[in-house]
Amino acid sequence: MTLFDTLQTSLRTVISYRIRSVLIVLAMSLGVAAVVILTALGDGARNFVINQFSSIGTNLLVVLPGRAETTGSFPGAVLGQTPRDLTLHDAQLLGRLPQVKRYAPLSIGAAELSIPNRLREVTVLGSNADLIPIRHMKLAQGSFLQHGSGRSAQIVLGAKIANEFFPRIPAIGQHIRLGDSRFLVSGILAPQGESMGFNTDEIVIIPVDYAQVLFNTTSLFRILVEAKNHGQIESTKQAILAALKQSHDGENDSTVITQDAILATFDRILEALTLAVAGIAAISLIVAGILVMNVMLVAVNQRTAEIGLLKAIGATSMDIRRLFFTEAAWLSLVGALLGFIFGQLGSLLIRIAYPQLPAWAPVWASLAAIGIALFTGIAASTLPAVKASRLNPVTALGKK
Repeated sequence: MTLFDTLQTSLRTVISYRIRSVLIVLAMSLGVAAVVILTALGDGARNFVINQFSSIGTNLLVVLPGRAETTGSFPGAVLGQTPRDLTLHDAQLLGRLPQVKRYAPLSIGAAELSIPNRLREVTVLGSNADLIPIRHMKLAQGSFLQHGSGRSAQIVLGAKIANEFFPRIPAIGQHIRLGDSRFLVSGILAPQGESMGFNTDEIVIIPVDYAQVLFNTTSLFRILVEAKNHGQIESTKQAILAALKQSHDGENDSTVITQDAILATFDRILEALTLAVAGIAAISLIVAGILVMNVMLVAVNQRTAEIGLLKAIGATSMDIRRLFFTEAAWLSLVGALLGFIFGQLGSLLIRIAYPQLPAWAPVWASLAAIGIALFTGIAASTLPAVKASRLNPVTALGKK
């Protein structure tokens, strides 16, 4: 039999056994679709996390009070000790380092925001003017603290807060009470929604020294530092640790987390998760391969007379084996392509339902799913093909 004869005969056979072919194609397509959709979810989650961290700043380092060990714990806490607080003096010290482009001390708390006939509790960030560019925030209107105006009682409102408190009049220039203090609205943040689980549309920002008075504290929650360029992140980290050690009487009692380190950790975790779910989904392709083998073994018994006739007119055992391999290849190929289409449609539905999740299946996953489907289908046809090729033509023709 020529290659064309083999392809033509096998295709006709596949079409003639409709129910059998549909079952095999369905099993293969579901397996491939599962791989595509699950890897799209895994890779989408990975890209979502990376985008979220990228949105909080560039070349960012976060300074925390307390020294974190490799276990992630603070050893002083076990002994009932409180790590030394970070202060405005520490922040100003870091701001003078040559590797630092800008810095933002951060004090966080909650307080009541009020005007006549309106009152609600809000999250308050105390910081300086550099918080806006460091955190990649944007002002829709007005401005925030300019350098040298740290004593000014200015307040910046999140977009939703501004709309709630001043729905009909311009918010800029209005006075508003936060806790027991009166502030002048100097700016309104552009709508950004949630970032890292933090809704910037529902916060207010005030000068850090006012926040410390409001919360009755001299300590800082964090210090955000932006390195001058990406290549200096590690040297900036070491310079920060050395400066704080000198400021804190020789104690290594601070921790610096780099954005790259956080991203690398999440990237490894989510990449492993993507591979794991892809492996789980690939098991369905093995199940589909077993289905191919079982169905084709039954087909050998059903087509005994046909196989005997082919051998009687000159088909060799190799021709018979090739015929069964080609049938399996047709079924696997159609199933794989349909599964790829179903997987892409499923990924599209996920992106429509959750626009913030970039659920695109990696190219490697789609190619691997199609390749595994073809391999398992053809490999599973080996036993039926060998069994069919060994049939005695005389005995086979005598069976119905």
